[in-house]
Amino acid sequence: MSKRDYYEVLGVPRNASKEEIKKAYRKLARKYHPDVNPGDKNAEEKFKEIQEAYEVLSDDNLRARYDQFGHQGVNDEGGFGGFGDFGGFGGFGESTSGFGGFSDIFDIFFGDDFGIKNQRKKGPRRGRDLVTELELSFEEAAFGVKKDLKITRYEKCSSCDGKGAEPGTHPSPCSTCGGTGQIRITQKTPFGHFQSIRTCQQCGGEGTVILTPCSKCQGKGQVKKQRTIRVEVPPGVDDGTRLRMTSEGDCGTHGGPPGDLYVHVRVKPHPHFKRQGYDVIYELPLSFVKAAVGCEVKVPTLEGEVDLKIPEGTQPDTVFKIRGKGIPRLRGGSRGDQLVRVKLFTPTNLTEEQKEILREFDNTCGEFNYKVKDKGFFRRVKDAFMS
Repeated sequence: MSKRDYYEVLGVPRNASKEEIKKAYRKLARKYHPDVNPGDKNAEEKFKEIQEAYEVLSDDNLRARYDQFGHQGVNDEGGFGGFGDFGGFGGFGESTSGFGGFSDIFDIFFGDDFGIKNQRKKGPRRGRDLVTELELSFEEAAFGVKKDLKITRYEKCSSCDGKGAEPGTHPSPCSTCGGTGQIRITQKTPFGHFQSIRTCQQCGGEGTVILTPCSKCQGKGQVKKQRTIRVEVPPGVDDGTRLRMTSEGDCGTHGGPPGDLYVHVRVKPHPHFKRQGYDVIYELPLSFVKAAVGCEVKVPTLEGEVDLKIPEGTQPDTVFKIRGKGIPRLRGGSRGDQLVRVKLFTPTNLTEEQKEILREFDNTCGEFNYKVKDKGFFRRVKDAFMS
């Protein structure tokens, strides 16, 4: 049976570009691939035909011979005899078309961005980011502080300038991969010979090997050093804040930039204050007598004591606001407030005389002395104690 025209097989015009040919091939290959059509002999034959057409039209030399001499021009090369049986598939072994590797099978279904590419590791690479913690007091976090941090990081070897070779020597091309950093491996499968590209184990993908390693870094091009880094903590940071210090991480390789240093802030609890956003919460212990008659007290703040007037009849959990005595805002501007919450304390270990005084006091109080919404509440309490 005579073969169909390769351009007709792929459904492209004779002046189609390589990209148009590749696009048409992928579309048809996805449709007729044996994995998509298990047991379908017709689809299998069509896939072989599509693969054969692409092998020719995607190669500039073969395409030129085909355009001039037709099928006879490429059959003379003897490269397509394997299409007669299912084990060949023609293009999945060594290929000059640029589309014969194992990665291209994934391209058929997932496109160019699937990630299996002819990548070389050699080239500028950014250094690794480092993470450390910094513990601050409540006041340091509120008002900002400068701290020295000791970190351990990799820095470029000063002896070999990061090259890894002893000064006066140079890395040599890898004999295993020929300097490409990769090796091709062909595997025989039920669908033919599939080819994959792997990182060269001999050189680790670098393409070169160091015959005389640097005595200072043992050929790594990096040395581990301990450094003291000055950290400027801005006012207003909170527990869990992450500060980024650009270029203070590990050094890069092959001329790549260094990584960053991330500082995670941990704020120690304060014995008296709690934080709520940019406000500071302080619980003021107060006797019920002072809350009843009113008084003036000194209240601690982050910047010293201030006077606070407590009006008579102050109830438990009443909150007073001292403006501008809270936490400075992280990006500048105004400050939060200090919120003073009244916590009443009941006296204990009373003497009999003190108890009697309180009973007499309680007997003199009526409903008008208590701020209760339910007017019958006080009467019910009195009746309960009198019964």
